[in-house]
Amino acid sequence: MKNLLASLAPLRDRRYLVVLLIGFASGFPWVLHGSVLTLWLKSEGLTRSAIGLIGGVSAVYALNWLWAPLIDRVRIPVLSRHFGQRRSWLLLCQGLLVILLLAMGECDPHSSLGLIGLCALGIATVSATQDIAIDSYRILLFKPEEFDSKMPFASALATAGWWAGYGFIGGAFALTLGGATIGLSWHVVYRVLALVVLVMMVLIALLAEAEVARPVQPVSSQSPLKWLQQTAVAPFVEFFKRCGLQLGLAILLFLFSFRIGEAMLGKMSLVFYVELGFSTGQIAFYNKFLGGISTAVFSLMGALINTRYGVIRGMMVGGIAMAASNLLYAVMAVMGPQPWLFVVTLLIDNFCQAFATVAVISFISYFTSRTFTGTQFSLMTSLSNFGRTTLAAGSGYVVDALGGNWPVFFVITTVAVIPALCLLVWVGKLLERYRAAQ
Repeated sequence: MKNLLASLAPLRDRRYLVVLLIGFASGFPWVLHGSVLTLWLKSEGLTRSAIGLIGGVSAVYALNWLWAPLIDRVRIPVLSRHFGQRRSWLLLCQGLLVILLLAMGECDPHSSLGLIGLCALGIATVSATQDIAIDSYRILLFKPEEFDSKMPFASALATAGWWAGYGFIGGAFALTLGGATIGLSWHVVYRVLALVVLVMMVLIALLAEAEVARPVQPVSSQSPLKWLQQTAVAPFVEFFKRCGLQLGLAILLFLFSFRIGEAMLGKMSLVFYVELGFSTGQIAFYNKFLGGISTAVFSLMGALINTRYGVIRGMMVGGIAMAASNLLYAVMAVMGPQPWLFVVTLLIDNFCQAFATVAVISFISYFTSRTFTGTQFSLMTSLSNFGRTTLAAGSGYVVDALGGNWPVFFVITTVAVIPALCLLVWVGKLLERYRAAQ
């Protein structure tokens, strides 16, 4: 017990409350163009393929590194002067989210599906942009010498906050409002969610700005060519110069492939639950409420394990467990809508996902420069999200091509992790050389 309390002692740092809040702000928008929209479209009778294509808007998360240098370098008039570099971008993005949510609430899936798709794309783009500022803000809250002892816990609380936003409030709350329990129209649900974003804006406005590694120079103080070089080119040059070409490429390839199988499952999970026979109320409680709480707890457990045994071994164990847990969904497909099996599957799956997520965030943070924080972190997370979003967008077509054979689909999501685990072994060997050279 004493060892456990000593391991949890770093959590007394008040900065973790800030990490929890901005993690919530990061996870909340995913449900706006994801779970809530999926069930809304499903209730309106849209096909699996159409739902999968609309869900493909999340591919922008894989591209936010293209404009990430702007968040590191460009100051927003008025807002930057009062709220600092990162919070000003956060507040701008959240203001845009409110507008897009209100617009989404005015749309009809049958007559305005294209407009719904545009709103969903706008929400995903704004969310991907605010994630750049959030990740940069979180890393700059801690000094480099604190990373080994505090970053795994920061990653855990960021994950817990993300799942609280995505699963507990954004998911369970929204699905309860729109489901049979309360029965509000999905138009009203989106207006209520816009109000939640407004509350987040007030809380973020009250935070203090994180440490800034270097002053942001205005465009007028530099030639346009030099500004472009410092903004768009220097972050990538610095990353490969610091890590070396071989390790740098190994890191990026691993992040690209690590969570493809999990993402394929995630894209179709809600459709699977509905087709299996679970009600919207059951999905809200089991998948969102219970799933969100369990993931928050499991994230802290993942931080303890990763702090003790190291990131590489943690990701290896987490990757194997994460893939193997997908087989439980195949069992569900065979046995039908058994609530107890649903709970067991979600608990095991959430533990594995939380464990892997904490390891990945800590891993990326370790290789992120404090000078180009937002750009480099977004580059690595974008590659990770590319497999989770762009490649997984066709998961609906895979299920259709299999004739709705869900067990085979879940087996495919399991074996999809094997190439990434092979890459992880290579990364571990290169990392040993990297540390020896430091």
